[in-house]
Amino acid sequence: MGMTDVLIVGAGPTGLVLACDLARRGAAVRVVDRSPAPPRTSRAKGPNPRSLEILDDLGVAEEVLAAGSDPLPMLKYRDRRPVAEADPWADSAPSPDARYGRGWLIAQWRLEGILRDRLAGYGVHVEPGHEVVGLAQGRDGGDGGHVDVTYADGPAGRARYVVGCDGAHSSVRKLLGITFEGTTAEDQVMVCGDVDLADGALDRTRWHQWFDEDGAVMLCPIPGTRTGWWFQAGPERDGRGRPLAPTADGFRRLLAHHTALPGRALTRAELLSTYRVNVRMADRFRAGRVLLAGDAAHVHAIAGGLGMNTGIQDAFNLGWKLGLVLAGHADAELVDTYEEERLPVAARTLDLTSERLRATLEAIRRPGGGLDAAITPDTTGLGVGYRWSSLAAGGPAPGAEQPGPRAGDRAPDAPCADAATGERTRLHRVFAGPRTTVLGFGPGSAAVLRETADAYGGDVGVRVCRVYAAHEDRAGAEPGAVVDDAGHAAAAYGTGASGDTGAGTVVVVRPDHHVGVLAPADDARSVREYLRRLHGTGRSAERSPGMVDAVR
Repeated sequence: MGMTDVLIVGAGPTGLVLACDLARRGAAVRVVDRSPAPPRTSRAKGPNPRSLEILDDLGVAEEVLAAGSDPLPMLKYRDRRPVAEADPWADSAPSPDARYGRGWLIAQWRLEGILRDRLAGYGVHVEPGHEVVGLAQGRDGGDGGHVDVTYADGPAGRARYVVGCDGAHSSVRKLLGITFEGTTAEDQVMVCGDVDLADGALDRTRWHQWFDEDGAVMLCPIPGTRTGWWFQAGPERDGRGRPLAPTADGFRRLLAHHTALPGRALTRAELLSTYRVNVRMADRFRAGRVLLAGDAAHVHAIAGGLGMNTGIQDAFNLGWKLGLVLAGHADAELVDTYEEERLPVAARTLDLTSERLRATLEAIRRPGGGLDAAITPDTTGLGVGYRWSSLAAGGPAPGAEQPGPRAGDRAPDAPCADAATGERTRLHRVFAGPRTTVLGFGPGSAAVLRETADAYGGDVGVRVCRVYAAHEDRAGAEPGAVVDDAGHAAAAYGTGASGDTGAGTVVVVRPDHHVGVLAPADDARSVREYLRRLHGTGRSAERSPGMVDAVR
């Protein structure tokens, strides 16, 4: 049987982002999904600002923006009358260090279609109708290990790694026997579906929310459709107060009861589902060569819209690590840092979303309260970092406050100009693509950049970029250098006017846009050791692929 590098189980946003990231690194990837056809689901309402940065890196942000819309203001009703309007995104705007000031509204099935098309561009196609029923980990003489995969029907497969991106009811997690600790709130129930409303029934520039003492209905227009809406509501209940399963007629009764629209205004209802508040987390995200990501690893309250986003961000953390290990540059232990970094983030997300849900349930008891209570700066994803990680090298002493990011933080974006052509670009464009970037600020950084280029030049996945201050002489600038003409990069990285003194700063940025090292330019050793950990010893590693230097 042929060996795949990575078998991804589950073709939702998490699995597709991971597959795109690995495929562009040249890894042999298979994506299987138990559904016979791509599911049309509307669960997630779209990517947050951090996920948009990831989609931008993967080259699909423009398409995502074109297929969706800005998040909409919320119009809130009580007893069928509008009582308040709120636009929780009114004050969010792009800033020099973050290009996306707000999330984006797009149907999940549409986002998945865009990612599937991108994946197909690498020659990888989702294989539907494949249900995984067995996983057995084995060791080979040569390559160290593999996983044998059994399907409900069809031939078995073999992969170096398997990643379960197969949702809250993950078969992969169950086959590993990993516990999914947490709670299900049986009384916190919502019925959901995609519906069509009669043309002109409601203003499509608003997300309409009716909150009454005996229930609620929420209708948000689905971008890219003329009459499609997302329907969410408190369920109908039977005589004993138990929630009833969603039906089209039930949706019509809820609509007529809470809103001023007649039930017949709802002309179609599909993709009906019941959502219960589940707050659960796997106690580990890895068992040998099998890993969990997205809802397979953690599920939480819907408030703040962080479910799909946390999964996309899991995938982007894992992809480059698997890629460097599979390419023979990094030790297999690099994959351990996935759980080390993402499990605490998942735990914090569970707390954050539960708190936002509590705040929202509290808010909607009062006329004018609504889902805007769930939106806080925490829900952008831009503040998530990994300062505790073993991949966050060094850094200032605790309590030493200096401007700019610390090791482990998201690397800020900044507008700048290409030093050779003068064309506008941004640091996140410099970072884009599956490589580690070494930024050099100030003339003193030239030596370490040169040493790095000599060791890792060519195609080992490391690039160097000198960031020139506006007043610096750029004669002889290397290709790829940029000019920080408005000073935004220096401000974002806290390097100040170091260019004046001839000193400087070097910043190693991981492929997932997080800072690995931030050091004075004369500290070449920190840079060297960090790159060796991720990329081996550079040119010498190419000559002897089996000899990856394991500096710890």
